[in-house]
Amino acid sequence: MSGRAPDFKRGIGGKLRPMQRLTRAEARLIRSLRSPRAVQRWLRGLRYNLEERGETLRSFRGVARHGIVHCLEAALAAATILEHHGYPPLLLSFESIDRLDHVIYPFRENGRWGAIARSRDPGLHGRKPVFRTPRDLARSYMDTYVDFEGRVTGYAVADLRELGGYDWRLSTKNRWQVERWLIDYPHRRLRMPEQRYRQLLKRYREYRARYPDRKPVYYSNRHLWM
Repeated sequence: MSGRAPDFKRGIGGKLRPMQRLTRAEARLIRSLRSPRAVQRWLRGLRYNLEERGETLRSFRGVARHGIVHCLEAALAAATILEHHGYPPLLLSFESIDRLDHVIYPFRENGRWGAIARSRDPGLHGRKPVFRTPRDLARSYMDTYVDFEGRVTGYAVADLRELGGYDWRLSTKNRWQVERWLIDYPHRRLRMPEQRYRQLLKRYREYRARYPDRKPVYYSNRHLWM
């Protein structure tokens, strides 16, 4: 990226459309975060947004200014930053039986898929780019999603460019349209065998009964977490 903040981005079909100018601080931040790993480190350094009633859905600009982030805000921030470095602005959305859905930013490197993510649960953060398909990437979250009520039932990969001129990148307003769009987006089913689910649920309950103030990190795929 050049030293001058861009005024335009290319939309679907390569057509140029205007984009609100980045501030100098935003441009410096984006230039400094040149890889998915760097973006993940930056997001992990921010406070987690523990809103209880869905008070905010900030863009990259809002996240950078306030220094606080929840999962969808993190995914939007990652999409904005890495779009400047040549990555497509994608989201991967999960559906769960408890209706507490999770959203991550999926990316592809050397033909393999990984993810950037932020969560209250360590097992729902990012993944190294080692997965053959987005479905394989989504499946890597199934075990770690199981808690007292959570269980993944489906996933979807959505391209934010489908939202056209809607400003999900730099608006100072809450971006509720992104959430509504993801809720209505067609999700593909993901199935976990019932026996597997019962085993994971039992283990989770026993762990939290023993360690009520901790979140588990005992999962076999922990070496794939980013």
